[in-house]
Amino acid sequence: MFIVFALLALAVVVGLYRYLWCRLVRDTTAGGGWARRTGTAAFVVGPVLMFAALFAEVGHAPFALQRTLAWPGFLWMALSLYLLLAVVAGEVLRPLLRRAPARPGRGAGNRATGSREERPSQPTETTPSNTNPTRRLVVSRYVGGAAATAAVATVGYGTYGVLRGPRVKRVTVPLAKLPRAAHGYRIAVVSDIHLGPILGRGFAQRVVDTVNATQPDLIAVVGDLVDGSVRDLGPAAAPLARLSARHGAYFVTGNHEYFSGAAQWVEEVRRLGLRPLENARTELAGFDLAGVNDIAGESTGQGPDFDRALGGRDPARACVLLAHQPVQIHEAVRRHVDLQLSGHTHGGQLWPGNLVAAAANPTVAGLDRYGDTQLYVSRGAGAWGPPTRVWAPSDITVIELASKRA
Repeated sequence: MFIVFALLALAVVVGLYRYLWCRLVRDTTAGGGWARRTGTAAFVVGPVLMFAALFAEVGHAPFALQRTLAWPGFLWMALSLYLLLAVVAGEVLRPLLRRAPARPGRGAGNRATGSREERPSQPTETTPSNTNPTRRLVVSRYVGGAAATAAVATVGYGTYGVLRGPRVKRVTVPLAKLPRAAHGYRIAVVSDIHLGPILGRGFAQRVVDTVNATQPDLIAVVGDLVDGSVRDLGPAAAPLARLSARHGAYFVTGNHEYFSGAAQWVEEVRRLGLRPLENARTELAGFDLAGVNDIAGESTGQGPDFDRALGGRDPARACVLLAHQPVQIHEAVRRHVDLQLSGHTHGGQLWPGNLVAAAANPTVAGLDRYGDTQLYVSRGAGAWGPPTRVWAPSDITVIELASKRA
């Protein structure tokens, strides 16, 4: 079944790329000149680099090879998506442009002067005919050029937004059981940094600087810190040692940690000064802070254990839970957690990915309520795959807890 599915997926991908090639290369070039050869080469080399980058990361290829392939391969992935969307949108305009009246040319002037050389029955370059080869070529170039420009601009701006670094969001969350003394307590929520072959040490330093500038009381790193081993990415993660908060920094695993050596990364973040909460809880002044492992750990017997993290606690105290995936909210509700902090979704990262994320997660981004439990989902600080975000800007969120007794 896997082979059949893989072949079907490959056929769909090949079909989509052929469609794009037809619209952007074949239909916009006359004959077999250099433009067609260059365009055809791009639509062969681009997908090859994209799949090579994916397989290199998933297959844990040498890190130098991953870095070589990641930029062109993953950017082509994002560009392909927006080329497809733009070309499909252009299909609406194509017939309208073909039927638009042509500007008068030399043929029209002959008709105006009544020249005997005029042959009305023969289509000319200025004939507003849907079958005129020259008109079709011009329309294809206009539509293809507009589609390519829109796609490149979208990916370029979305990549700039990621590399610039995340912006700070501030959200106030009232908790009924929070004591008056803890009113205004600030938690900096950082998720989905995704250090890897593209986002490295410089990006980690930008995240640290942004977090520290908010002067939080506590820092919560809620998973998907890395895409690679400690050996390859240990130097990139080193700036995390400079995270600064009055009550320290805490960490829970995300699904990508289990693709990258979760046990080694737990020890590495501990060495850097963060405190891992592996199905554990700590009592802070004013509330309990708990954390559970990601669901991906179940395959190795290291999955979430809510009984261990939340069992035996005083139900009169407010509880904040760190859990990478929003779907863990249902267990949090059953155990009367007051607030769950999550990431994982990236807010969809690349529109219309938010629609896919919404189908798989109870909340894609922002603050929601489930019974007596509130859930906040960060869009994340980095990006996976393409270093690009479209209509899903990266963020670091400062949650300010509010006491209803204040």
